[in-house]
Amino acid sequence: MEITCERLLLLIATFLKYPGVGCPDSFESRGKKHHDAIAQVQKRFRELAHSLNIDLPPGYPAIPTLRKDLNILRKYGILNQRMYRWGYYLGTGVMTIEELKVALNALLSQAKFQGHPQVRLIYESLEKRLRGWDGELKGELFYPVRQHLNRAIVYTDPEEMIAKGKNKDNLYHQINLVEKAISQGQAIAISRQSSPYNHKHLGMMEVYPLQLIYHDIAWYLLYEYCDNGHFAIGRVNRFANYCQLLDTIRGIAIQQEKLKQAYRLIENGWGLKLGDVEEQSLELAGELPLTSIKVRFYPPVATFILEGDRRHPSQKISNVVKDKSTGEILSVDYTVTLPRRSFDEFLLWLHRYMDAAQIITPSELAQKHLQTAQRLIQRYSN
Repeated sequence: MEITCERLLLLIATFLKYPGVGCPDSFESRGKKHHDAIAQVQKRFRELAHSLNIDLPPGYPAIPTLRKDLNILRKYGILNQRMYRWGYYLGTGVMTIEELKVALNALLSQAKFQGHPQVRLIYESLEKRLRGWDGELKGELFYPVRQHLNRAIVYTDPEEMIAKGKNKDNLYHQINLVEKAISQGQAIAISRQSSPYNHKHLGMMEVYPLQLIYHDIAWYLLYEYCDNGHFAIGRVNRFANYCQLLDTIRGIAIQQEKLKQAYRLIENGWGLKLGDVEEQSLELAGELPLTSIKVRFYPPVATFILEGDRRHPSQKISNVVKDKSTGEILSVDYTVTLPRRSFDEFLLWLHRYMDAAQIITPSELAQKHLQTAQRLIQRYSN
């Protein structure tokens, strides 16, 4: 009885450590026509026992013994009463079935629309592994109840680039190294090959990568320069196919602290422009003067502006003017406090509303907005 109990515990531990063991496309079965899932389970079982310093006789446990043990696990509900054609696993780990559905939705969105190659591989693996369970739920498990449709406008998956003949020689080919450096606070050397707004930023740089951020249409890298602590954000495809791990490793605790500082700048501003090193130093110290911007919105945009309660932490919506007879909203004032580094990106957001927006203060920003409108009129006039 004691031997049987230990064997069952080892089998359960094998499924926990190697979820999906027995899947036809994994381990030594790749490239072979004949597939023996139980043989893979036996192999991983013995590997786990060896790692735990448990000595097993040669060939133990035998395949028939494992089949009997699988039936015992089914009897007690540890395994479901169905075939595990795509590998064995136990339950959903730390998640309930409802939590798993939400996680699968998020993975599908990142894999399909945000073009995350590692997530695509993970999702494909889970989709195959959970196929039997999805069948039991009549397709409910993988139904995309929620989806994030923002689509990356550049190729992000090296395999897809090669398959479509659209190879882009950029940092996506080194993304695994970048992620490794992020997770342990390791400095890297990378090279910026494109900088549409400022050509001074081209060439080699040594940085601490802090996070990969998906924003609107693309993936960006948030990083800190090694030499002066300057935070910056750059689009991943604008960096060359080069990443060299450096010897300096500062650890995850410092990474987390630096990430908090960077996010204070992101939350204070509007968009991804974080300013120069002097501005950042003053802003993080609470010594940088911020500017109050007031914009008056008119129909049909005014109603849309009223819906946005959380566009920015500092925003205030006031002076709602309605038509006395119809109740229609005629105008609404939107006020937000921003650092000067964010003026350009705020204007880009404002431009989408065309004639339904008017900047009240500050006058310099209102003048820029007017000049943009005048240039547009001139283009159409010509």
